[in-house]
Amino acid sequence: MRILKFGGSSIATPERIQSVAAIIAATYKTEKVAVVVSAFGGVTDKLIMLGNMAASGQSGYATILTDLKSQHLRTIEELIQDNRRERVLLVFESKFAALQEFIKGVFLLRELSPRIYDSVVSYGERLSAFIVSECLQSRAIESEYLRASDLLRTDDHFGDANVDFQATNRNIRRYFSKHPALQVITGFIAATGDGETTTLGRSGSDYTAAIFAAALAASVIEIWTDVNGVMTSDPRVVPAAFSIDTMSYEEAMEMSHFGSKVIHPKAMQPALEAGIPLQIKNTFKPGFAGTVISTRASDKTFTITGLSSIDEIALLRVHGSGMLGVTGISSRLFRSLAQEQINVVLITQGSSEHSISFAVRPEVAARARKAIELEFSLELQTHQIEPVVVENDLAVIAVVGEKMRGIPGIAAKIFGALAQIGVNVVAIAQGSSELNISTVVAREDRAAALQGIHSAFFGLEQKTLHLFMVGPGLVGSKLIEQIDSHQKDLSGQLGVSVRLSGLANSKKMYFDEQGIELSKWRETLDGSQATNELGEFVTGMKGGRKANRIFVDCTASDETSALYPEILASGISVVTPNKRANSGSYGMYRELQSCAARGRSSYLYETTVGAGLPVLSTIRDLIRSGDKIRRIEAMVSGTLSYIFNSLDGSTTFSEIVRTAQARGYTEPDPREDLGGMDFLRKMVIMAREIGLPMECNDVALQQILPEACHKTPSVAAFFLELEKSDKHFEELRAAAAAQDKKLRYLGTLADCKATVALQAVDSGHPFYAMTGMESIVAITSDRYRQSPLVVRGPGAGAEVTAAGVFADIVRIATYA
Repeated sequence: MRILKFGGSSIATPERIQSVAAIIAATYKTEKVAVVVSAFGGVTDKLIMLGNMAASGQSGYATILTDLKSQHLRTIEELIQDNRRERVLLVFESKFAALQEFIKGVFLLRELSPRIYDSVVSYGERLSAFIVSECLQSRAIESEYLRASDLLRTDDHFGDANVDFQATNRNIRRYFSKHPALQVITGFIAATGDGETTTLGRSGSDYTAAIFAAALAASVIEIWTDVNGVMTSDPRVVPAAFSIDTMSYEEAMEMSHFGSKVIHPKAMQPALEAGIPLQIKNTFKPGFAGTVISTRASDKTFTITGLSSIDEIALLRVHGSGMLGVTGISSRLFRSLAQEQINVVLITQGSSEHSISFAVRPEVAARARKAIELEFSLELQTHQIEPVVVENDLAVIAVVGEKMRGIPGIAAKIFGALAQIGVNVVAIAQGSSELNISTVVAREDRAAALQGIHSAFFGLEQKTLHLFMVGPGLVGSKLIEQIDSHQKDLSGQLGVSVRLSGLANSKKMYFDEQGIELSKWRETLDGSQATNELGEFVTGMKGGRKANRIFVDCTASDETSALYPEILASGISVVTPNKRANSGSYGMYRELQSCAARGRSSYLYETTVGAGLPVLSTIRDLIRSGDKIRRIEAMVSGTLSYIFNSLDGSTTFSEIVRTAQARGYTEPDPREDLGGMDFLRKMVIMAREIGLPMECNDVALQQILPEACHKTPSVAAFFLELEKSDKHFEELRAAAAAQDKKLRYLGTLADCKATVALQAVDSGHPFYAMTGMESIVAITSDRYRQSPLVVRGPGAGAEVTAAGVFADIVRIATYA
């Protein structure tokens, strides 16, 4: 025999009941079946509201009664379409009239005791089981309506009654021996020996199914619900959660205790004792295998089975020097809570015996503290125990799995995953069975904690990088284009998905947790109603607590770079081509490295020196592998490279600068490039990367423009003044050419000193044959003493700079 139980969502509408009838009919053809049903979806809540309104004297309860009646009548009219409908409607009217009379009595007496409450809510199952039974009969399935309260015997603990299994099992077996038809049984309800209606508490219908299954030695209990079995985590919080194929009773009870709502531990107990497997299945996907709960755990390779959580708890801490070595403290503590019928969710105690912490539901926290203070009033007066500390707004995350036993590193992996996303652990608990490791975190961090731990242990889902970009200008917009065009490659080759979760320009900002559509980012940002405030943007970015968050700064702003320490320390990585932070004070440079270490985040800025060229990574690789860098020569300004590479005598210097400006190679005011300050900043960054505590004012910078050019009031005036210097630059070029040399504006780093100056180089120099906007860095080290290591290629332009930023972003995916 199989016991099939269908929850309220499975029978919420006539269409769903038809689907349930088809499932029952398919099983009925091959095996004996009994069916347990809950109330129709939403009906129990309406009955509770109905009772409360009637007890408080609100005449509006009649509206709810009318609504309930209409809901059930519509269901009968759609499901029962033969000559049976008239009889079914008569029986229904009789049952509903009894409910109406009962509620009228509640209204008149203004009383809703636990005994009366149980009777009121029992009508949900009474009506649903009757209608489902009649639906099956209309499909030529011989079935009978069975009110479970006729067989299930309990005590009078209304609301959560305790079952008398000896009497109950005897009644069930006797009844089924005389009734061969398929029984449609009311879930949730039972009765005392005097016939008073009781209910079985949370998941009462599941409990009913397990009770009947154990009494009848059923082969399996099928729990039909609206999910694909027990999931590795709550799919509403962890979208990548998937169904567990098999799990043990112990694993299921642990997950259920800590918030998994598929099945309650109490409902599993009769099945466990009788050795009957439970199968959790989806009514809306009946072909899906679901989850089998039995004595056998999953044989898959994952070291944990799943995660569950309680999203709202309070943590109480009892501590004091008077607790050290004193016998009976724990027993007194928990006895005082038991006397108040307060359930403890989690317990943790330090080995010093100085403190005991435990978690309870928030609504009983004040009562728990009062009970403890009363029990330990003398110790509190003498300061042997300190006042009880209550922390609210917390959540518990439980990591469950039988395979965790004896495997080193499980706890480290959990806490490492939480550290990566900046989630602080408030308390920890683990039983000696090693079946469960529970952590208490801030309630606001619950979702991020579940997602982070799930990803760390299952890792089936793609790793998602959440980008928050400031400055979608030339480089930023190219970066978005490159990400958009390479998403498939990232997914297929690296298992990485890049999501633009936040975007800001100088005026507006926009957040989308699911990711901004990359092809429509301009329209999305333009349509945003949120004004950009950098502080608010950072707050919004930090609030998500997601793993793999990356702040991408494509501005040249000091204001933006000043926020890097806060961002890095909070666990969010930074990728940027902005030179301001790393070329500011040396103290700030060191602080950024320190903040990244503290926040376990990445700080990548390859593009601050060579755009898309691997200059900094090459320097780091040399140093990390034990080499010592002796000298660096560099031409790392695409603008200045173009200007002096073009100075061959055929065109004047001023005309070359005009051409560079027209092509967008310079800033709108070319003096910003020709002043050499940008070049100087790059030299400072390289100096710091090899370990020199260099400041910008330590660099000897040769100005190549006459002072008069810098003092002109406009760009037009600047070009007029620059033309006066054409003869000077031609003389310099000709003098160099006479010696078979070429002019190059070079940065040199050697003997702990740095210079940026115009030099003439001969044909044997690596920089002699430069063309176009090339950048080049020549590194002389102990290993590369005879011939320098040369990094050469395009060193400017939005396309290559964006590519370098993109490479840093992907590099973080390999770190995470």
